Amino acid sequence: MVKVDMTLDLPTIRSAHERIRPHIHRTLVLTSSRLDEASGASLFFKCENFQKIGAFKARGATNAVFSLDDATARRGVATHSSGNHGAAVARAAKLRSIPAHIVMPSNSAKVKIRAVESCGARVVFCEPTEEARESACADVIGKTGATLIHSFENPDVIAGQGTAVVELLEDVPNLDLVMCPIGGGGLLSGTAVAAKSIRPNIRMIAAEPENADDAAQSFRAGRVIYTEKKFTIADGLRTNVGEPNFAIIKRYVDDIVTVSEKAIVSAMRTIWETMKIIIEPSAAVPFAAIQQGKIDVVGNRVGIILTGGNVDLDALPWNL
Repeated sequence: MVKVDMTLDLPTIRSAHERIRPHIHRTLVLTSSRLDEASGASLFFKCENFQKIGAFKARGATNAVFSLDDATARRGVATHSSGNHGAAVARAAKLRSIPAHIVMPSNSAKVKIRAVESCGARVVFCEPTEEARESACADVIGKTGATLIHSFENPDVIAGQGTAVVELLEDVPNLDLVMCPIGGGGLLSGTAVAAKSIRPNIRMIAAEPENADDAAQSFRAGRVIYTEKKFTIADGLRTNVGEPNFAIIKRYVDDIVTVSEKAIVSAMRTIWETMKIIIEPSAAVPFAAIQQGKIDVVGNRVGIILTGGNVDLDALPWNL
């Protein structure tokens, strides 16, 4: 576990937004009358699938890399990631002209491996376990002197992730509810702090797969519970929630719900077919919670962060 000071507030998130603004997209907010009618709510989709590297991770990684002082940055950066965060760190390092070392599980999606390699980063493969990832990354850091840019237990990463909802609430200021998925908790932490600071009465609800439900279990218990993950098609959400992230989540988040694998695939396909956009399984999880009736959204204005759109087109879930 990474021991860091996770003090986070809205001014820090706004400073991150200014820092990364030249290097990211201000993504669209899309709506669908068909999905509104089906849900009984007004849904506003923040399309981070259109973000640089195809995912919200570009925000946090860019903020973290550009927050480093010059001497530290010259030694390079390193991380372990199943894909999107790795690509985001690789891209940010390329923008800053510094080395990047990305440790990836051997079962990472091919599209995500290609994204990392395309940014010129060095890829180090490891066994697909958290212990193997952390060990391989520590070895890389020991040999290179690179700085760890953790995917969720890093305050600069979290602040960067929170910038997506800042934009969403600028574009749609009167939301009743904001939803996002949860894996390690970086996005949820930053989103919850920003959303509640801007609009204190807003509800903040996260969703995760039933097969990777450690965050929901932890939320109910009031303490972090680590679980052995079963398979979930939402590969970006297989990580256990971080301890420092959970401290923020307990304070700012109203609920965490879970959804079935079948519901994730159905929600992903519905968005593809209805909105004509590509999203990855992890991005479909909050909408799956609405489709599956896990939360009551009728009559509400709901903001949903579509986290990414990096999909292996040779392995679409409805064809498996």
